Amino acid sequence: MKNFIVVIIIALGALVLSSLFVVDEGEKAIVIQFGKVQRDSANQETVVFEPGLHFKLPVIDRVIKLDARIQTLDEVADRFVTSEKKDLIVDLYVKWKIEDFAKYYLATGGFKDNAEVLLQQKVNNGLRSEFGTRTISQIVSGERSELMDDAMAQASDSSDELGIEIVDVRVKQINLPLEVRNYIFQRMRTERDAVAREHRSEGKEKAEFIKANMDAKVTVMLADAERNARKLRGEGDAKAAEIYAKTYTKDAEFYNFLRSMDAYKNSFSDKQDVIVLEPDSDFFKYMKSETGKPQ
Repeated sequence: MKNFIVVIIIALGALVLSSLFVVDEGEKAIVIQFGKVQRDSANQETVVFEPGLHFKLPVIDRVIKLDARIQTLDEVADRFVTSEKKDLIVDLYVKWKIEDFAKYYLATGGFKDNAEVLLQQKVNNGLRSEFGTRTISQIVSGERSELMDDAMAQASDSSDELGIEIVDVRVKQINLPLEVRNYIFQRMRTERDAVAREHRSEGKEKAEFIKANMDAKVTVMLADAERNARKLRGEGDAKAAEIYAKTYTKDAEFYNFLRSMDAYKNSFSDKQDVIVLEPDSDFFKYMKSETGKPQ
């Protein structure tokens, strides 16, 4: 009898434990009953269990726990075509969360990977439609936020059937394909080279103008300096002539003596100099007398 009671207690304990389930923070749960998602008494809305301790029917009910937090879909960059038939490599991410847990479970089986594959297809379809109506300059410039809003609206409409709410769609990076980038870089390089040549040409032209202007100023300055030098030399010569004249009027003989000494000095400055003159020439008149007076 005791053993039977123990068995009954253990069975009841196991039954009670199998009737309890815990939903963790950040999760929500639905119950599958007889292969269908459990709904409320009016059979209108899905019963969603919030975080905490809950009861279920043992064996009959199967609990499916789903992540209720905002998820991030960040896949590899994809190729999109603009209205100009130009290819762009777009890297983006999508923020999403489960809105209708029953619809999400039925569409994806409750697997996040399945949900993201289906969601990426829908988001890309919406983006292709938006990119196809815009040019590259419109996409890269100020219309990017408008493009993202329109793409998110289209993706939200198509993602309703997955039971998913798209919170945000953002473009991280827009690149051109490698072959297009190389062509654009080459064209930019050619344009920059043309601009550089133009600047160098303008610089040379300005340099020649500045050089010619400075040469003209230098020529004028040299002419002014030469004129001033000649004026000063003329004034000096006139002053010297005035001094010589005054000296001559005071002592003509002494003046003649100094002039002869200067002539001797200039004539015999080199030891190799030879002068052929008559002995009684006036050139040596001051050298014939011991007193220095002419004979």
